[in-house]
Amino acid sequence: MNGLLLDTHVWLWVAEGIAGRMSAPTLRLIEQARNDRRVWVSSISVWEIGMLYAKEKVRLSAPLRVWIERATTPEGLSVLPLDTQTALESTQLPGTPRGDPADRFLIAAARSNDLRLVTADTKLLDYGQSGFLRVLAA
Repeated sequence: MNGLLLDTHVWLWVAEGIAGRMSAPTLRLIEQARNDRRVWVSSISVWEIGMLYAKEKVRLSAPLRVWIERATTPEGLSVLPLDTQTALESTQLPGTPRGDPADRFLIAAARSNDLRLVTADTKLLDYGQSGFLRVLAA
């Protein structure tokens, strides 16, 4: 499949127009991948945003359902469903990945679909340095 999988916070930054938190080279790579229709968001990130919203840990520019609809429909971005292969892969990751279930699903989704995970999460970046995950620093 080759392309980029946006970590939940990166997707939030892009969708909310605050992508300036990312490096210019990473922003260029995301734009190039969007032009080629190779940018993905995991359905787990939809769940994660919903949970953060419900707990009032994140503010969105629109009500949750409207925000999700807008944030999952831009040109060049696709939603990657959680499938059986990814669910199984999340339980059998090599090395010592994070224990956070959402992160495990994102790692598994990236690995199962041959995607690079775009993240600013240092623990995920460190896991990528182990060679078990292709990552791109946000």
